Amino acid sequence: MAWSAIGQAASPRMASEPMGYAPEGSCAGCHQEETLAWRDSDHGWAMREATPDNVLGDFAGARFEEGEVEARFHREAERFLVTLAGPGEPETTREIAYTFGYFPLQQYLIEMPGGRLQSLTIAWDSRAAEDGGQRWFSLYPGRTFTPDDPLHWQGRYQNWNAMCADCHSTNLQKGYDPVEDVFDTTWHEQNVGCQSCHGPSQAHLDWVEIGSPRTDDTSTPTDNASNTDMGLGVDLGDMSGQALVGQCARCHSRRQMLGVGPAHGQPLLESALPSLLTEGLYHADGQIQGEVYVYGSFAQSKMYQAGVSCTDCHDPHTNRLRLEGNAVCTQCHNAAPPSRFPGITPADYDSVDHHHHSSGSEGAQCVSCHMPETTYMVVDPRRDHSFRVPRPDLNEATGSPDACTRCHDDMAPERAATSLATWFGDLARAERGNTHYGEILAAARQGRDDALPDLQRLAADQGTPEIVRATAVDALADVGVPALPTLEAALQDPGGLVRAAGVPAFARAPDAAKVALLLPLLDDPLLAVRDEVVKALAGTSMMRVPEARRDDLLQARRDVERRLRENADLPGNRLNLAVLLSRTGKEDEAIEHYRAALAMDPYFLPARGNLVTLLSQRGEGQEARRVLEEGLSRTDMPTPDRAHLAYLLALSLAEAQRFDEALSWLDRAAEWRPKHVRTHYNRALLLDRLGRKPQALAALERGLSLAPEAPDLLYAAVYLNAAAGNIPQALSHLERLRRLQPDDPRLQRLEQQLKGQ
Repeated sequence: MAWSAIGQAASPRMASEPMGYAPEGSCAGCHQEETLAWRDSDHGWAMREATPDNVLGDFAGARFEEGEVEARFHREAERFLVTLAGPGEPETTREIAYTFGYFPLQQYLIEMPGGRLQSLTIAWDSRAAEDGGQRWFSLYPGRTFTPDDPLHWQGRYQNWNAMCADCHSTNLQKGYDPVEDVFDTTWHEQNVGCQSCHGPSQAHLDWVEIGSPRTDDTSTPTDNASNTDMGLGVDLGDMSGQALVGQCARCHSRRQMLGVGPAHGQPLLESALPSLLTEGLYHADGQIQGEVYVYGSFAQSKMYQAGVSCTDCHDPHTNRLRLEGNAVCTQCHNAAPPSRFPGITPADYDSVDHHHHSSGSEGAQCVSCHMPETTYMVVDPRRDHSFRVPRPDLNEATGSPDACTRCHDDMAPERAATSLATWFGDLARAERGNTHYGEILAAARQGRDDALPDLQRLAADQGTPEIVRATAVDALADVGVPALPTLEAALQDPGGLVRAAGVPAFARAPDAAKVALLLPLLDDPLLAVRDEVVKALAGTSMMRVPEARRDDLLQARRDVERRLRENADLPGNRLNLAVLLSRTGKEDEAIEHYRAALAMDPYFLPARGNLVTLLSQRGEGQEARRVLEEGLSRTDMPTPDRAHLAYLLALSLAEAQRFDEALSWLDRAAEWRPKHVRTHYNRALLLDRLGRKPQALAALERGLSLAPEAPDLLYAAVYLNAAAGNIPQALSHLERLRRLQPDDPRLQRLEQQLKGQ
C-alpha cells in the first residue's frame, strides 16, 4: 500500500494580512442570537476541519465498491483516512483534511501537491436512514474516471481552489500561478462567516471600542450614528430587493467571476457576469436544467421584478424558510399583502378552488406547481425559483418539462393543458394566447430563420425580465446585418446584463464602427460591461482610437489581462485569456493557453475549436487537423461535440483538396448531429463537386426540411437543380427566395435565365 505525499506547495491557510477583516468569531460577543442561528446553517458548515465533531460519514472501516472503484473509510485516532483504488489509480491511502457541507450530503477534501484541495467524488448521504441516507454513494453513479479525466476526484473540476473556494470561505485569495499551475490559497475565515455577507468588519469593532453612542447590544444605528459612522460599509437592511438579491447572487448563481473579490454592497455586475439562459444550463423556457444555483431562475420571476428578495422567504442566518409549507407564500399572497408589494392580487390561494388537489397533499403545496424540483448530486433536490405558471401546452414547442407531468408522469402534456384550461378558463386562455419567450428561444436554439423578428421584439421589450432580453441579444450576435439595429440598441439598454450581452457581437466589426459604438462604454458604470468592451476592442488599431482615450483603453486592457491570468485556473478562464491574447497579436502565447485549457479538460470544445481556427489562420492546417483528430479519438465525448469536431475536420480536409475523406467526416457529422443545417449544406456542395448530383440534391432537401427559409440552402437548391436540368424545381426554390429577399436584383436576372432555358 502506498501512502500519499503532499508535495512542496503550501496548503490553504489563514491569511496573514487582515485587509479590514475582523478576527474570526469577533461578531459573536454582541450578536449572540445571530451567531447561534448561523452556527448550524449551511453557511456555518460550508467547510470545516475534519474532526470527530464535524465528520458525519462512517469511517469505521466502511467500504464502497462500484465497478472498478473501491474505497475503504477508516480512522487512526483523530485522523480520518480513505484507501482508494480505481482504473489507472493504484491503491493509496490519503488523509481527509476538511469536510465540505453537511446536508443532504457531506463531501471530503484531500490535500494534494501544488497547494490543491481535491474533493472526493464518493460522498456521505447524511439524510436519515429511513429516507435512504446514512450510506456512501458516488456522485457519478455508473461512471468511472481515470486520473486524467477532469471529473476524476483528482481532476480539475473537483479542485476546491478553482471550483468552490470563493463561495465556501470568507475573503478567499486563490493565489494562482498560471505558469506553474499551482495555488497559494489563503482565507480569512474557513467557512462562510458573517463578513462574507456584511463585509469587512474591523472598522465596526474599532467603533465599538471607541464607545460611540449605542442603544443596545446590537449594531442598530442610533439617531446620532449612521452605518458609516459605525464602521459598517454595507447596509443590507437599506437595500432594494433586487440589490439585496445581487449580494446573495455573488455565490448563488452560475457566473463568470471578474477577479476583483466580493465587492460588498456593489451591484452584482461589479464582481461577476451571470450566465444567461443558455442550452444545458436552462431549458428553452428558462426552467433550470443544469446546476445553476437559483439566481438565473429567480431573475425571471415576477417576484424579483416586484422587489421580493431572498430574505423575504429565507432567514439569512439559519438559511431555513421563515415559515413552513404554504405559509411562506401566503404571507404575501393572501387577502392583505404587504404594502410594499402593491401588485399582488388578494385571493385565497391556499384552497382547493385554486390548487385543485386534496388539502394537505403534495399537489396542494404551492411549490409543487410553481417551484418544481430538479435533483443534483444524486440526493440534493433544488427548486426552480422562477415561480412560473405551469405551461404543459409549451412542451411541443420548447421541449421543456412542466410541473404537471413531472408529478403525473403517466399524463400527456396535452391532457394536462386541457385540465388547466378547464380549471382556470380565461386566465389559462390568456396565458396561451401570448407567445411565451420560451417558444422564441427554442426557435433560436434550433437555428430557425423565422426566429429573427421575434428575437428582436423580445430583446427590445422592456417589460420582459432583463436576463431573458440579454439571452435574446446573445442569440442575435451571430445573425449578422439584419440584427444590427437591435444589437446597437442593446448597447444603450438600461439593463447592464443586456449591454454586456450586446458588446461581443461587435468584436469582428470594422475598427471604425467598433470604436464608435463601443468606446463610450469604456465609461460604463458596471465592470462586467467594461470588461466585455475591452475584450471586444482588443486588436483594434490604436490609430482608430482617439488619442485622448488610448491610455485609458490600454490601462483597462492591462487590468483585464492581469485578472484573467490570476484566474486562469479553469478551462473557461484559460479560454478567455487566450482569446484576448490572440486578438492582441500574441498568438504563440494564446496557443499555449488553449493547449493548457485542453490539458485541464480535453473535452472542452470551445478551446479545441478556437485552437483549430487559430492554427488554420496561421497556415498550420496539418496541426489543426491533428488537434481535431485527437478530440475525435475520445469516444466518450458527447455526441453533439464529436459532430462539431467532425464538421470542422471535414472543412479542413476539403480545403486541403482531400474530398473523399472530407465527405466521410461530413457523413458522420450528419449522423451524429442530424439537425445541423450547415452540415447538410456543405455535404450537398461536396457531393456535387464529386459528381454525385442526386445525393447532393437529397442532402439539400434534408437541410431544407429543417430550415425551409435558409437563403444559402435555397440558393444552392436553385443552382444544383438548374445544373441537373430540373428547371421547375429550381424555379420553385427561386420563388421562395424572392419572397424572402424581394429587393435582391440578382434573383430577377436568375429567373430570366432559368425561364430562358
